[in-house]
Amino acid sequence: MTSDIRGRGRGQAGVTAEPGSQAALDYYLITPAAGTDGAPAEGIVVEEFTLTEDFRTVGLDTAGWTAADGDWWSSAAFGRALREDPGLRTRVLAVSRPEAEATYRDLRGGELPGETRLRALFHDHQPLPASPPLRLNPPRVPDGFHDTRVYRVLFAGEPHLSRLADVVTLAVEAEDPQIRVVGTGELRTALDVFTWDVRRIGPGTACSVDLTAHLGTTSDEPLGPLLRRLTTAMRHAGAVPVTVERFS
Repeated sequence: MTSDIRGRGRGQAGVTAEPGSQAALDYYLITPAAGTDGAPAEGIVVEEFTLTEDFRTVGLDTAGWTAADGDWWSSAAFGRALREDPGLRTRVLAVSRPEAEATYRDLRGGELPGETRLRALFHDHQPLPASPPLRLNPPRVPDGFHDTRVYRVLFAGEPHLSRLADVVTLAVEAEDPQIRVVGTGELRTALDVFTWDVRRIGPGTACSVDLTAHLGTTSDEPLGPLLRRLTTAMRHAGAVPVTVERFS
């Protein structure tokens, strides 16, 4: 059975399990309202989820800076609105930290503070429901593996599918709004096998990355970086992360 699992041929381009070098916080630009093409960005939003040891989300911090007043603010209400208001989501663009730094300079904010300083700006913490893994069925651990875990990363909105080519193989009819699983991916290491589906939950409303991890050792070290990479890919494709749940 182990050989069958390791032999699946799903897409895995550009996805690795190594931590690599990347910003720990999530960065967004606040873009101008519709009808103001060519106008500069209006500000920057920085976020960070609080995670448990097994990578479930239990909190969210959101801070922002707007060029109009030149001040930083912390707002759990803005973080909630970003996930509940489709109109607001159309004005928020996920970017890398270097892109946020360049925009901050262009808007005459100077040098963007480091991530330690940015975390000190989080004053309005948003707790998220913290519950143990929802075990729908007893976990089925294939031969040759120590543990099997199932995670769901839930997102508001829907990604631009063309921007997901590095992390999934898209379904032939992925553009059909009635198709639920729009893409699949796989990562195999020497000891572990990870597979995932990008799934529509409500057309245009919500979506998820459903990740199954077959772990060959007692270490879950590769899981955090992989969840981070998949979440980042979805963010840059236009979806906004809401929570990470563990089902087994």
